[in-house]
Amino acid sequence: MTRSNFSAPRAVIRTALLGSVLFAGLAATGCSPVVATRGNLTDPQLVAELQPGQSRRDDVAAVLGTPTSVGTFDQNVWYYIGQKTEKTAFFEPEVTERRVVIARFDDAGILREIKTLDKSNGQDIDLVERSTPTAGREMGFLEQMMGNVGRFSAKDAKGKGPGS
Repeated sequence: MTRSNFSAPRAVIRTALLGSVLFAGLAATGCSPVVATRGNLTDPQLVAELQPGQSRRDDVAAVLGTPTSVGTFDQNVWYYIGQKTEKTAFFEPEVTERRVVIARFDDAGILREIKTLDKSNGQDIDLVERSTPTAGREMGFLEQMMGNVGRFSAKDAKGKGPGS
């Protein structure tokens, strides 16, 4: 036998091996979790730098950045809200870390209280699947289609068509 007779099966084996390694790599990548960080997930060490009674509004903004939200009824309350989630394949995302930092200022803009809440302080709520009924009557697809027949015409109010 010649040398070329043995190289064909080796090439097939190499191609199959390479294909299986690539497939295994893609399969492993598809199952690895996707991590997403949303909001302003503050660093606890930076929050510890802020001292109630000493830090001012500008100091808090310089250390933590712009707040995620400001109190609706009290502009002297700033909220920094952030969370990290992991999603694997087609499963629902799981919250792995959640942090809410609440900074309260007095009228002079001096930090009076800073409080950090985490995932353990949250509560799961059940969403209501009901829908609010609306006034009027619901029309089916055919009623809607038949109701439009003859409503639209090529003539305008003066009796002229589009080409007139």
